[in-house]
Amino acid sequence: MKLSEIFKPQFIISELKAHDKKGVLEELLQIITEQETSLNKGTLLQVLLERERLGSTGIGDGIALPHGKLKGLDKLLVSFGRSLDGLGFDAIDEKPAYLFFLLLAPENSAGMHLKSLAKISRMLKDGNFRQRLMGAKSREDIYNIIIDKDEEF
Repeated sequence: MKLSEIFKPQFIISELKAHDKKGVLEELLQIITEQETSLNKGTLLQVLLERERLGSTGIGDGIALPHGKLKGLDKLLVSFGRSLDGLGFDAIDEKPAYLFFLLLAPENSAGMHLKSLAKISRMLKDGNFRQRLMGAKSREDIYNIIIDKDEEF
């Protein structure tokens, strides 16, 4: 599966305003629920916060991959946000997170959900890719950088 099949430029925030974990989740959900109007932002937020209670999705190297499964969702949804200043996300390396990929998956899609998380994680292991995302000037630039990198996988 290619990210271009599920990821849209309008699901990108090039400069997050949030200063904490909950705020980031709310912003990343807002851009999804504006497009996917049948989804309830409050319900989605609870799913993500419950997942965070199990263990932080801040994976280190300035990256967080918040994710959750939702009953009634019929497709995978991905949003992306960038914090130029970084913020605490309870990452395993205890450093601020700058790059956030939020993934929402149907409740019964374990395989697709895990493959997507693994793919995004592999892409983000590339320090040059992370630097390009941080230096991107616009939402469109971010989208193109992500889609170009996805073509390598």
